[in-house]
Amino acid sequence: MLADLRLLPLDRLADMAEAGGQIRECYRLLRKGGGNIVGEVLRGHGAFCEWEHYPPGDVYDDETHSQYYYHAHPGACRFAEHGHFHTFLRPLGMPADVRPVGDDDASRAAGANDALCHLVAISMDGDGYPSRLFTTNRWVTGETWYAAADVIRMLDRFMIDLAYPSLPVNIWITAMVRLFRPEIEALVRERDAVLEARRAGEALGGETSGVYQDRDLEVVSSLPVSVEDQVVRVAEALALRLER
Repeated sequence: MLADLRLLPLDRLADMAEAGGQIRECYRLLRKGGGNIVGEVLRGHGAFCEWEHYPPGDVYDDETHSQYYYHAHPGACRFAEHGHFHTFLRPLGMPADVRPVGDDDASRAAGANDALCHLVAISMDGDGYPSRLFTTNRWVTGETWYAAADVIRMLDRFMIDLAYPSLPVNIWITAMVRLFRPEIEALVRERDAVLEARRAGEALGGETSGVYQDRDLEVVSSLPVSVEDQVVRVAEALALRLER
């Protein structure tokens, strides 16, 4: 369910409006050259292959410690998508007091900046535009698990301030997290609720496999989205707030 934007603080709405404008400007510039977001991130890397990360080696901002890549799963049937972006934040970019969920602590990688957190995935349609946001179970990306409240605190820190592989793509993906911030928060909270319910069910049934490694649970929460619709909703909510 889409968030009720009328309940948001004015500064949040203003930030979302700015992000929407940045996304539309990226689209305008790319369309002038006959391109789109997906085409930009795939450009120069040969035939598109399932499971491969695009661009190779991912995109990592070593100042903000934000990271993303684009890929597709076999068959590309999920949500009728072409592929999807995965977005992350690494520990050196997180609030200092953030810690992994207790029973996931043992899964942390050895390096100080290795215990990355998956923020949200962005599903892209065949025309190269976002169609859905979703969260995944831990095994999907090999992330370290952080509680929803901490993941939400990380969202403001996600920023790709680089020209590589494409400045419009980096502006776009940063702005997507801002424009859909309320929806991402709701998806992350739903993710934790679903996994907690699954964990309770396993405890009752005597299972020991662990919900984080449950191959039957890949996409945990999801929501169809439209940039244009969200821009309109934000503008309407802003207008109402300013009338008061």
